[in-house]
Amino acid sequence: MPTVHDARDLGDFLRTRRAGISPDEAGLTSYGTRRVPGLRREELAQLAGISTAYYTRLEQGQSQAASDAIIESLARALRLTPDERAHLFELARPRPADRRRPPKPERAGPGVVQLLEAMHDVPALVLGRHNDVLSWNALGHALLAGHLDRQAPDAAGPDRPNLTRMLFLDAHTRELHRDWADEAATSVASLRYVAAHHPDDPALAALIGELSLRSPEFAALWARHQVRLCSSGTRRLHHPVVGDLDLSFEVLHLPDATGVRLLTHTAAPGSATAQGLALLNFHTL
Repeated sequence: MPTVHDARDLGDFLRTRRAGISPDEAGLTSYGTRRVPGLRREELAQLAGISTAYYTRLEQGQSQAASDAIIESLARALRLTPDERAHLFELARPRPADRRRPPKPERAGPGVVQLLEAMHDVPALVLGRHNDVLSWNALGHALLAGHLDRQAPDAAGPDRPNLTRMLFLDAHTRELHRDWADEAATSVASLRYVAAHHPDDPALAALIGELSLRSPEFAALWARHQVRLCSSGTRRLHHPVVGDLDLSFEVLHLPDATGVRLLTHTAAPGSATAQGLALLNFHTL
């Protein structure tokens, strides 16, 4: 079974990051006509304190034995964010292929489902590690996917709703997000981070392959190799029933180390969005 990432991903990541840093930003003096955006290989190697030949082997996927000190030096030279730094370590230190039995299908435990159903006024979902919807309460379903069957998360495999697939391939979901381009970029950057941590996940590899083939926008974003985990923020929606909503969201990781997460949406008390959510909640009764 092919893995989600291989040695080429390390080179892709290094190239995209050095292309995003100018010599001026790195404190270097630039001479002559530059044929590449950002830093040259020799300039990055100089900043990281390693030889150009060794850096070239890393970027070409010919060496996967870099020390922690070298990886840390590259992270500093590239000015990586904490998420990007963690991603670089994952790519530079690939894990052995997991030859254990395939993981069991993800599901929401009965206690988590009970918690969801008790959150009457909060749109909430339980997500698997690559954004499969494992469960949602009535308001979460009405907010994000009222056009789908309420029992859709009970399906198996590709028939189960997946927020990333819906974002790129479902017309309703695209129209729902007022900031679709930002939402799409964040979703792909988060998926990149997850993919590096689970390189032998066949379902994740299938999802990435499907979206790369069916969505040119996904393929273009995937090629940028941006990496970011987003655990909170604002989501601006245009709901077909209650209109514009400006919601705060939080992603809470459940303490079972499986990657299952609780996604909640809330509105500022007394706001127009709070009134819209109350109206939407009434429609679910």
